[in-house]
Amino acid sequence: MEDNDADVIGVQRALRRTTMAFSLWIARDGVEALGLLRSGQVPASRRLVLLDLLMPRMNGIQLLQHMRADPALKTVQVVVVTSSMSERDKAEAYRFNVAGYLLKPVDSAQFAEVMEALAQYWSVTEML
Repeated sequence: MEDNDADVIGVQRALRRTTMAFSLWIARDGVEALGLLRSGQVPASRRLVLLDLLMPRMNGIQLLQHMRADPALKTVQVVVVTSSMSERDKAEAYRFNVAGYLLKPVDSAQFAEVMEALAQYWSVTEML
């Protein structure tokens, strides 16, 4: 769930570099993300949420609260990919059982490397 077009493009580019098959759904804010997850458009067996905490309307922590309170979304894997360096945000995210917390590098090449490494990690662990 990402509201920054440059970061969306970075994720798309990085995932295209991998050898794994994937589908990508994009939500621009937490409200849209929650609706998308609840709609059934994203197959339950294929869900891995890449979540930015700093989103409009409903931020990432609020989205996590809703997801973990919803029996259908409670176990969806979430990796936070954010520019927030707040220890409080990090602690809150882990309190809601995120699988990881990654800081977005400022440099686009480094961001692509981080996304590619994440994609490779999840393909090895058979989560995608």
